[in-house]
Amino acid sequence: MTVEALRQTERPLDPLRPDEIETAARIVRAAHDLGPGMRFETIVLHESMDGVADRRAFVAVYDSATVAVFEAIVSLAEGRVLSWTARLGARPRIAPEEFLAAEHLARLDPRFIAALARRGITDMALVCCDPWSCGVFGASDEDGRRIIQVFTWIRLSTHDNQFAHPVEGLTALVDLNSSEVIRVDDDPDAPPVPMTPSNYSATFQETWRTDMKPIDVVQPDGASFSVDGWAVTWCGWQFSIGFTPREGLVLHNLTIRDGDIQRSVLRRAALAEMVVPYGSPHAAHVRKNAFDCGEYGIGVLANSLQLGCDCLGVIRYFDAAVNGIDGSAQVIRNAICMHEEDTGIQWKHTDFRTGEVSVRRGRRLVISFIATVGNYEYAFYWHLQLDGTIELEVKLTGIINTTGLLPDGTAGRGTLVAPGVVGHYHQHIFNVRLDMAVDGPDNTVLEIDTVADAPGPDNPWNNALTLVETPLGTEMAGRRHADAARLRSWTIVNRFRRTALGHHPAYKLVPHSAVQTFARPGSQVGTRAGFAGHDLWVTQTRADERWPAGDYVNQSGPGEGLPAYAAQDRPITDRAITVWHTFGHHHVPRPEDYPVQPVVSCGFTLQPFGFFDRNPTLDVPPSNKRHSCCG
Repeated sequence: MTVEALRQTERPLDPLRPDEIETAARIVRAAHDLGPGMRFETIVLHESMDGVADRRAFVAVYDSATVAVFEAIVSLAEGRVLSWTARLGARPRIAPEEFLAAEHLARLDPRFIAALARRGITDMALVCCDPWSCGVFGASDEDGRRIIQVFTWIRLSTHDNQFAHPVEGLTALVDLNSSEVIRVDDDPDAPPVPMTPSNYSATFQETWRTDMKPIDVVQPDGASFSVDGWAVTWCGWQFSIGFTPREGLVLHNLTIRDGDIQRSVLRRAALAEMVVPYGSPHAAHVRKNAFDCGEYGIGVLANSLQLGCDCLGVIRYFDAAVNGIDGSAQVIRNAICMHEEDTGIQWKHTDFRTGEVSVRRGRRLVISFIATVGNYEYAFYWHLQLDGTIELEVKLTGIINTTGLLPDGTAGRGTLVAPGVVGHYHQHIFNVRLDMAVDGPDNTVLEIDTVADAPGPDNPWNNALTLVETPLGTEMAGRRHADAARLRSWTIVNRFRRTALGHHPAYKLVPHSAVQTFARPGSQVGTRAGFAGHDLWVTQTRADERWPAGDYVNQSGPGEGLPAYAAQDRPITDRAITVWHTFGHHHVPRPEDYPVQPVVSCGFTLQPFGFFDRNPTLDVPPSNKRHSCCG
């Protein structure tokens, strides 16, 4: 399809095309040229909440010479910059190009080379330097700089697993803007590098199991979804897909059919932030508190997915366009996968008097992307069910971040996963932003607790249960914790509407993976990832309040993002609200996670609760058994 044809069919929330990314960069550079140090952090669609019709781009740029950051809103139709704002004190995200530059600088530094030589390592081609964001630790030689910390591993050969050979006690601190190594830290008491290979790829696999027969997903009539550009229709659901370099996959304007009408559920849904805090107090490991959205951009790191490997069945892929730091467009082929999956029984009943059996099989639409962040893979799966349920499942795999033993020969705050190789205790904490629109724009959140009634005349056999509903009235009151003892959930309800049964239509947020952070005040997570302190936040929906850890997370200050939004304590009843849910995975590594980690999952469910008048899947036809057989 030509660019002109795309323009004629695009919708207001369609992601920027590659030509629009480069056009926006040219417009900004022409109006505000920062010179040879000008870098483009973000070029993305400016999502208007006020009904602006023309295509606009949000552009964040920085000057590598001065560390100054600026934001622009660009009218692509008019070819001009509509606004230009300086963001004092901000540090831009770290681009993939800058990761590679930091590794290159470390490997050229004479102090770094000498430290490796003292360990008997002289082939720099086999040295792997993984850069990590640094946070803020107050060292005088870091003040005012834009920095990154480099940790070190080696390979024994070109395709060897580097994480089997951590070079403990050797790190480099790099200034990304001045392109210099500020210092090299080398612990003379560090243990020797573990040299036992631990490989996982097919290249090194010598034997394969023979007890597995193929499973193929067959859809002879094709998929049940239809796609028009970025707009999708599937089994009563309608929505559009978006993509940003910071969030990755975005879902816009989710509605579901009820009879002859489409009813709204969500205006916008996306992962908004994630932080991975590590629990080791030793040496440079204290700096390991990576914000993978705000510091790196989870969308920029998306994989190009492979048919038959990452997704099965009849697949529809979407390419994603992101910007390089020079303002060029970079296309990630097959960044988003959409397909259907059988989910087993949707519902079933056997009438034991008549012998009549009624059963229907369920299915779900899966919209997903997978990102590689250094050693880890994060796979994000949004599920839409036939009964109106929405789920987000996050699958974690890849390789645990390995370290060596402490000088005393112990594993410290970690698990020994191989001789001399340690996996530190850590957490993966996610925060998702849900702009709710249950049957309309104005919603309220009710906290639902189940409690046992006290003994008394109304409860003579001590079996009575009561559901206690508490409306969350203001943003400070909207900061909540999950409570398994009370089977706590939260219901997003439209109190201006009623169903035929008299219920206010609602969706229930069921937390499956609430995780407690052990960060204390003064820690990086405690000061910079305040969103991790509560499992639920509810705020007024604001276009300029998008990020739970603040607009610019790299080397950010304390209390930015959700703590600052909620501190305004605005009313959150019967109005446009954003529900922020924090969840995650508490990871105590085990030997079975090495050398490559089997998938573990976390996530949550949004379930219709009084939204429909009855089971909305009665019209699902009985299954066709033509491809099933007795083995």
